[in-house]
Amino acid sequence: MGEGMALAYIALIAGLAVSTGVSTLLFPELGALAHDVFTRPRGTWARAPVWLVATPTLAALLGILIARHLPFGLVAVLLSVGSTVAILQVLKSPVAPAISAGLLPLVLGVTSWWYPPSILFGTSLLVLLLMARRNWLPHTLPVLEKNRAEAVDDAADDAVEAAASGMAWMPYFFGFVICATALAWFTGWHVLLFPPLVVMGYEMFAHPAVCPWAGRPWALLTACTLGAIGGVVFVGWLGVGVLAAVAALGLSILTLRVLDLHVPPALAVSLLPFILHHPGPEFPVAVAAGILILIIFFALSRRRLTARGVATQPQGERLAPIDTPHKE
Repeated sequence: MGEGMALAYIALIAGLAVSTGVSTLLFPELGALAHDVFTRPRGTWARAPVWLVATPTLAALLGILIARHLPFGLVAVLLSVGSTVAILQVLKSPVAPAISAGLLPLVLGVTSWWYPPSILFGTSLLVLLLMARRNWLPHTLPVLEKNRAEAVDDAADDAVEAAASGMAWMPYFFGFVICATALAWFTGWHVLLFPPLVVMGYEMFAHPAVCPWAGRPWALLTACTLGAIGGVVFVGWLGVGVLAAVAALGLSILTLRVLDLHVPPALAVSLLPFILHHPGPEFPVAVAAGILILIIFFALSRRRLTARGVATQPQGERLAPIDTPHKE
């Protein structure tokens, strides 16, 4: 039911984006947020409805201000990412996709003042639908008895979505951001720094011991690349519209199911082509390249992160380490 509700929500948002001509209504991270809160109505993001609206909206406002006054480059990117991370830290907000909301205008050249209201509208509608689900379908919400594997997975998802603590992880995270930005600027390929990539990096570096995709880099690469290919193919085949958006997100959800991996930002990747200008085969290549940069940088930093004790575990749970072999 949760996945169906996420697809219906994206269909509604895509329809509104097409009918109003405001393409930024289809903010890609809405796919990630919707899937998570509808499939995990007691999860970390679903339990923070105020931050679900406020954090991305504040980040979007800052992102537009930066994009309108600074060109794409290291200073602008660090200002965008740094200011959003500061918001997350100060507010103790768990909504990491806000980083994407702040960075998107700079990477994609969005300067319209309609962008922050678009984020406010989309996230507010999502919260209203989540509240409606809780009121109208209360019988679907009680926590069912889970086996050990399911309980561990759910605890890991909650932990990786929780607000980051401490600062030991920050030098490594921002080192990755600097490296990826430098390559994007040098090549002129700004989409190499596609916003969900930075969200994935944030979760990996801030929660290395529990991040579900930190220990499965090739599954992460597969999920994101296939999502990007699906988005480009469906936009080219069906145009920018409801059917294409639902098909792209649906394919990405199916891919994650097959891979048995919970990576909300990967769902956002499949919707990025809907706000790109003439997306082509270069987009999946850029996504794959960006993920490879993240994988390499994280692998080089992982031992130092572990040595410095960067980990987040919910009290009372024993979570599987990130290098535990995946159960087929």
